[in-house]
Amino acid sequence: MTSRALDWLVCPVCEARLARDGSVLRCAAGHSFDVARQGYVNLLRRAAPENADTPAMVAARDRFLRAGHYAPIAAAVADVARGARQIVEVGAGTGYYLATALDEVPEAEGLATDVSPAAARRAARCHPRAAAVVADTWLRLPLPDGAVDAVLCVFAPRNAAEFARVLRPGGRAVVVVPGPAHLRELREGYGLLGVGEDKAERVRQAFDGWGSREERLTYELALGAEDVADVISMGPNAFHGLPAATAPCRATVDVAVLTLTR
Repeated sequence: MTSRALDWLVCPVCEARLARDGSVLRCAAGHSFDVARQGYVNLLRRAAPENADTPAMVAARDRFLRAGHYAPIAAAVADVARGARQIVEVGAGTGYYLATALDEVPEAEGLATDVSPAAARRAARCHPRAAAVVADTWLRLPLPDGAVDAVLCVFAPRNAAEFARVLRPGGRAVVVVPGPAHLRELREGYGLLGVGEDKAERVRQAFDGWGSREERLTYELALGAEDVADVISMGPNAFHGLPAATAPCRATVDVAVLTLTR
């Protein structure tokens, strides 16, 4: 964990600033939170929800992303984040998109948040200039008002009110959502969860009053059987049963990269 990223955090109990004291984060009121051996801090103050990513899901996501299948998405997100000094990725999973953005912005520091301890554990190692905490995007993020320049939200829950609170004036949220053709071949072949036709438009409506710009990315993947198993295992489909076997196939990537400016 980097000291500058720690400087952003506030106590989830009283919202006072947190400071590191050895292996503990502590606020002036005496609330304290242990820094885990793996480098992340759990600020959730309750058990993770049942739909939090499991260690197996996180491992599958790490393998799939490391193979470079979503590298064009990461590059598009990093390009939008260029110039930001403080970047937070919510629902960060492994911290892949945050790490890519930090590689492109050498002066930036990053924070990964996820409701899954397994994900935060992995994200804590994603980049030397990143920190990771367990936190719920639907609740109050452990950040002060106007603390960050950019919020990254890639295939993750979106909380427009919280994004507006933690962003500085003029800050931007980079939101990536699947298009109707995204992984269509896998959804049809393996009975996976569907994707709404108008997801990008519904995001824009949720961020009513924000400036909006959209970039559409569409390309084809050549996936091996192991890649197919990983992409099914790394998301919510994992909670609905996994296929007994998978086969190599070609699959469409279809996503909208939305830049939403406060």
